[in-house]
This record gives sequence, C-alpha cells and structure tokens, in this order.
Amino acid sequence: MTYQELYEQLDYVNHSREKRAYYSQLIIRNPTLMPYVLKILFQVDDPISNRAGWLLEFVCKTDISLLFPYLDVFTEKMHTVHQDSAVRPVAKICEYLALSYYKKKDSLTRKHLKPLHKERISEAGFDWIITDQKVAVKAYTLTTLFWLGTEIDWIHPELKRIMEDDYHKGSAAYKARCRHMFEALRKFRKQS
Repeated sequence: MTYQELYEQLDYVNHSREKRAYYSQLIIRNPTLMPYVLKILFQVDDPISNRAGWLLEFVCKTDISLLFPYLDVFTEKMHTVHQDSAVRPVAKICEYLALSYYKKKDSLTRKHLKPLHKERISEAGFDWIITDQKVAVKAYTLTTLFWLGTEIDWIHPELKRIMEDDYHKGSAAYKARCRHMFEALRKFRKQS
C-alpha cells in the first residue's frame, strides 16, 4: 500500500471500534505502513490527521512495540498536534508508554524508551495539563506524568502544584482523576 492509498483509506476510519480495529489490523499486519501513519498524523492542520491518531492509538493498544522504531519522530513532533481529536490519542499513547515502562516493566519498552523520549513526553504533558484541553487528554496525561515522576524527581511536586491550582475549576471527571492522583502521590511518597 502506498502513502496515498493509506491516506485515502483513512477517510473510512471513524470513531467506531469496528473501523478502528479493522484498520489497525491492517497496520499490524503491515508494519512498514507505520511511517505513513506518522506522516499523516503530523500533518496537523489536515482533518485526516485525526484519523491517523485514532488508528495509531489502536495499533499501540494492541502492540506498542510497533511504535518503538519511531519513538524519536513521535516524541519530537507530538507537541505540534493541536486538533482536539488528534491530541487525545497522542496523550493516550503516551499513557500506554508510561504504563508499559513503569507499571508493567516491559523489557522491550525499557530498552527503547530513552531519557530524551521521557523528557519530550513530560514537556508535552505539562503543556497539555496547563492549557485548555479536553478532560480525557488531561486524565491520560496526569497518569503519564505520575509514572514519569516515579523516576524524574521534579515532576511530582510540579504535578501536585498544578492539580491543586486547577482542582477548583475542573470538571467532575477532572476532579475525580486528581483525587486518584493525589492518593497515588501520597502512597508513592510513603513507599519512598
């Protein structure tokens, strides 16, 4: 499949699980298409980039290792994504990476996710939680930053400060995630 053919196929991807699962399997069976998916995702002003994000999220949910050869590109450009429906899957992929690395302690993820990648993810994450983003983006990002903060000392204090400052103006869902994160921070400090 060529870049142009994939681009045209993305027109058929929608929010339905069925469509995203179908097209993610296409990528999983043909991982050589990953550079095309990323290229489309990072055409940030193109409405089709959102669909590439949805597709990439499903691919990573199934097999995060398919992203590993492209972590440099993904983390270098992820901060450029700005359309709401594209930022959400990028934030979710960052959460997948953090959970795989820190919670599951997956050896392949630990081999491929480098300090520079973590730095870029944390920078984009802090940008997302201090700007006007949807609750899902902030929720995924809070989890990602919590896990990164188990290794990077400065993250937890900054994360806690931001959550305390924003708590009163957040939605019910944001407040619920913050309460969960406050408890996780408390338990982590107690164990350290």
